[in-house]
Amino acid sequence: MLKLMFSVIFVFFAVLQGFSVPLENLVSSAQAQRLRTSDELIVQTHFRNSAPALLPSNNDLNRIVSAARNTLNPNIMVESLYLYKKPEQFHSNEASWNTQQRAGVYNQLLAISTLTGIQYYSTSRSEFRTFYEYSSVIDGPQTKRPISDPVFASPNVNYTLFARQTDLTFGDNIYKYEYTATRDAVIFTQSNETTLSVGIIPVIGKGNLRTVMAVIDCGDSILIYAVSMVNAFSVPGLRDRITGSFNSRAEAVLKWFTGRLDTRLFS
Repeated sequence: MLKLMFSVIFVFFAVLQGFSVPLENLVSSAQAQRLRTSDELIVQTHFRNSAPALLPSNNDLNRIVSAARNTLNPNIMVESLYLYKKPEQFHSNEASWNTQQRAGVYNQLLAISTLTGIQYYSTSRSEFRTFYEYSSVIDGPQTKRPISDPVFASPNVNYTLFARQTDLTFGDNIYKYEYTATRDAVIFTQSNETTLSVGIIPVIGKGNLRTVMAVIDCGDSILIYAVSMVNAFSVPGLRDRITGSFNSRAEAVLKWFTGRLDTRLFS
C-alpha cells in the first residue's frame, strides 16, 4: 500500500513538472535528420482536407488538430515544422522538462502585445513588410479594451484570452486564443471572432480560421509545429494570396517566438 502511495505521488509531481520527449519519438527519422542538420523551416501546403504531413506524434496535439479539421473541413491548410536548438547550458534530460523553462515558454506564447511591429519578407515585393501593425490582449470581444499580457508562475492547464490584431492582409480583427498545457507540450489555438476580408471582399467567415501552434520539449531542443487551416470563400484569384499570407504568418510568428526564447529564456 505504501509503495502504491509513493508511486501515485511520483506520477502526480511528474505530471506537474512535464516531460521531455526525444525528437525521434515525435517525427519521422528523415524529418528528425533534416531538422537536426539545418536551420530550416519545413513547410507543407494542402488545398483540400487531406491528412497533415508534418504533424508530430503527440496525442493531445493530434486530438486538437483532428477536431479543428473535422469542424472546418478546410480547403486550405499550411503546416510548418521547426527545431529550435537550445544553448548547451539549458539542455534538460529526457525524463523531465525543466519547470522554469516550461513556464517561460508558456508566458512567451501569451505575450500577444509583443507581436506588434513584427515583420516578414514578401517574396512578391522583394522587401520586408510589417506583419502585425497592432496586437493587444483585450478584456473581451465586445468591449475590446486593451489589457496587459497575462503572466503566470506555472502554466494553466486550460486558458482562453481574446486579442485585437491588425495585419496587412486581413485588416483589424478580433481573435480568440485557447491555450492547453499538457505533460509534454504547450499548445494554443487561434480562431477568428470576426469575418476576415481582403479589402472590401469577405474571404473567411467568423470561426472559419484555425491556427494551432505546439511547442514540445526535446531536452536539447524544442520542436515547434504550426498549422493554419481555413475554409475560405471561393473568390477567384485570392487563393494564392491567402496561402502566401499563411506562409508569411508561419515564418513571422516563428521568428518572433524564437527571438523571445533567445532574449527572454535562454540568454
